[in-house]
Amino acid sequence: MTPLNSDNTSASLEALIPAEVAALFRVDSQTVTRWAKEGRISSFRAPGGHRRYLRSEVDALWTERLTPAN
Repeated sequence: MTPLNSDNTSASLEALIPAEVAALFRVDSQTVTRWAKEGRISSFRAPGGHRRYLRSEVDALWTERLTPAN
């Protein structure tokens, strides 16, 4: 998996599975699915019907979580 701070454009198009996103945020994969249902992060369905998350969306959520609230 490419590091979060990678400048590689192809990394932003990388599709992550819920378990990978969950590991990055140290939450359960069901939490990531709930975030998608709540609209906090977008997902798409792979041909088999499983959720996938774009690395760029995950990076944006990561940055949002690190930014202190005003």
